[in-house]
Amino acid sequence: MDFKSHLENAWHLSIKHIAPLILSTLVLIGVSVLTMGLLAPVLLAGYVYSLLLLVRDGREPKIGDLFSHLHLFLPLFLFSFVVFVFILIGFFKLFFLPGIAVACLVTFACLYVLPLMTDKKLGLMDAIKTSWNMSVHGNIADHIVVVILFIGLLSIGSSVFIGTLFTQPFATIFVLSVYLERMGQDNPVATAPNPPPTSYQ
Repeated sequence: MDFKSHLENAWHLSIKHIAPLILSTLVLIGVSVLTMGLLAPVLLAGYVYSLLLLVRDGREPKIGDLFSHLHLFLPLFLFSFVVFVFILIGFFKLFFLPGIAVACLVTFACLYVLPLMTDKKLGLMDAIKTSWNMSVHGNIADHIVVVILFIGLLSIGSSVFIGTLFTQPFATIFVLSVYLERMGQDNPVATAPNPPPTSYQ
């Protein structure tokens, strides 16, 4: 996998559409905080789909995109709640490290869940299964690097609020660029795309 090309593609799109990306990210964070996290998962789904359209079709993100997948509220909320509980138990009941392990495992296994649910219209369980198959299919080391880069970018940005406004869309665009290559879709950095992995369906 050409990580340099994916990162350069993410950087180019982030700079070119910096204003709408920052505004969408700001609204995502603001509404999530105001709703005490209740709407965070479903808003993130709309956010991811909006950025997917940017990467694939060149369509500029819009604020309304955040609310485009409200029908996914219940499954995403329940899934997020279960993950949150397990991470919380790991942090406070099992001396911190298991919580980090759970968070990393969920990221590794579910990195493509939101684009699969919004783009391919898969149900939650099918999206988790497909995301896991995509994660372990082929060169697993490539996926590990993608996860490390994604977590690293988000961690760098989370150190300051202003940083998050840029690293959140940049990291998301990077993952979506990889997602499109893995799915064999039209991707400007996929030099030799493979046919859609029907075994994942």
